[in-house]
Order: sequence, then C-alpha cells, then structure tokens
Amino acid sequence: MTRLFQNIKKILIIKPSSLGDIVHSLPFLHAVKKEFPHADIDWVVAHGLHTFLQDHPMINRLWVIKKDQWKKLNNYKQTVKEINDLRKGLKQARYDVSIDLSGLLRSGVISYFSKAPIRLGFKESDEGSPLFYSHKIHGSMEIHAIDRYLEIARFMGCSTDEIEYPFAPYDKKPQILSDLPKEYIVMSPSAGKVANRWHAGRFGELASKLSLPVVVIASGAEKDVANEVVENSQGSAISIAGKTTLKELVAVIARAAFFVCNDTGPMHIAAALKVPVFAIFGPANPIRTGPYGDIHTVIQKEFDCIPCYCKKPCTHFQFRCMEELSVREVLKSVHTKLDEL
Repeated sequence: MTRLFQNIKKILIIKPSSLGDIVHSLPFLHAVKKEFPHADIDWVVAHGLHTFLQDHPMINRLWVIKKDQWKKLNNYKQTVKEINDLRKGLKQARYDVSIDLSGLLRSGVISYFSKAPIRLGFKESDEGSPLFYSHKIHGSMEIHAIDRYLEIARFMGCSTDEIEYPFAPYDKKPQILSDLPKEYIVMSPSAGKVANRWHAGRFGELASKLSLPVVVIASGAEKDVANEVVENSQGSAISIAGKTTLKELVAVIARAAFFVCNDTGPMHIAAALKVPVFAIFGPANPIRTGPYGDIHTVIQKEFDCIPCYCKKPCTHFQFRCMEELSVREVLKSVHTKLDEL
C-alpha cells in the first residue's frame, strides 16, 4: 500500500449502471475490500439495479439514484431536490477516496460532490469527467472492462491476482425453480441496442435443435421478444420474462447447463458463475465487453467493419454482421465447444 492510501476509512464507488457493468465491478470490489478490510465501502447505484447489490456484506451503504428520471424535463423540480440531497449527503459522509468507474459527466460530478481528497478515475473518460478527479489513471480501451477497472485497484496497491465475483446473498432455490425443468439451457435474446440483437426467431429455431429444454429470460418490457423465441422453438422453450427479481435471475442462471445470448447484462452473470456462455456478437467488441473467461465462446462474423460500435449508420442492410449469422453457424459453435468441455 502506498503512503497515499494509508489510514483509509471510507471509500465511495460510483458505478450506477448497467447490470453488466456492475457485475464487471465486483472483482474490483473484492480487491479493494481485501486490501482495506476495515474501511467502509459505499456504492452509488441506479434505482432498479440497486436490488442486485442489496444486503451485500462488503458494502456499507447504497446511495440509490433515479438517474433515468433525471433526464425528464417535467421532473426537474424533483431531480434538483434529489441531486441537492445527494450532494449534501455525500459531503457529510466524509469519504477519504471516491472511485468513478463510469467515467461520464454525471459520475464525475458525483465524485466531486463527495469532496473526497482522493478522487480516482480514468484519464480517457468521456464528457469532461476527468476534470473532477484528483488522480487520473490510464485504463486501456483495448482490454476487458474487468481488467480496466482493476487498473485502478492496482493503483491503490490492491492485489489483483485473483478474479472473484462476490455476489450479494441470494436464495439459491427460489420458488420459480420449481416451475422449470430439472435440466435446462438459458437463452437471453434481448440487448440494449437493436443492432446487438440476433433475430428472436433464430433463437427459437436454435432452441428447437438443442438437446435440453430452453428457458428464455428477459425483462417484463421485452416479453414480446421472449414470446417470439418460444413461438419458433417447436415446443422446446418456455419464457419467464418479467417473472424474476434480479437475484432470482442469478439463481436461474446458476442452474443452467449453458447460456446462449446476445451482448447483454445477464451474460456477465453467467460468465461470473462459470456457466458456459455462447455469446452472439455483432458490431460490438468482445475484447472489451465479451464474457470473461476461457470456457466461454464468442460467435461473431469476420467482417472488416467489425467492430463499429453502432456509432455510424450501418452501410449494410440492417447490420450485416447479425443478418448473415445463421442458426447453423451458431449451432456448430455450440456443439464444437461442448465437445471440448
């Protein structure tokens, strides 16, 4: 431990969202708590995702923010009040260190609100957030997000030899498991961006060709996507879209034989639980955000334009990288990997 981090008693982690990013941050939490076992660690998290971290033994307090509501102009009075209350609360908490893992203007301002004398973040961060840091750490954009976050842990003097995912406690046998087959595969056909979605109908066709029944997961808002998978599965799939809490979802994924998905948050839960993942990627970069670990498989077309990150309108018809990926190719990748395991 360097002299800079001696006598650290209170640490603030700023990582409000998304679900996958929060899972990526768990090895960072583990490393920091191991190095500073007597320090209180608090976490700024978005409302809705806070349930994933509730009752975590390594986290002293969750600061829950309604960041999606902050974007709505007709809610500005409540937003101003909430931001002001957060500012006052963070200042009164008297943090020694704040760590911004998000690297956005909003998270940079929250770091500033903490008034921590040591405010850490990546010097490559966006939207001017490095202006609010006392120390700027280089985090390569050509490595996985988990390894990038651990660059800050190393700067703090933490050992990063072990990659551990300390999940908050969850019921490993929730009621919903009694409604599922004894053995099953989990599919997650949704994704935050339309460009990252392989056709739901193709997920259904794939399900019809697999050796085990398929459980389809999705949020309540994406029931239609899950239902399309089921409708095309020839009776091989069932949907539990919108029927689980985040912690119940962890239990469902933990029991899966393997996991087939787009680039989406639950993929990272499966990877952390060491459930073999078959991740279908289009314009995104799996080096940065793919499933972490050697047992997982990324299925992606080899086109010169990949990765484009969807930053420009696709010059090909409806994202060629997804459009031209066939069920046969995905099925072959699944069978090849399973033969190796």
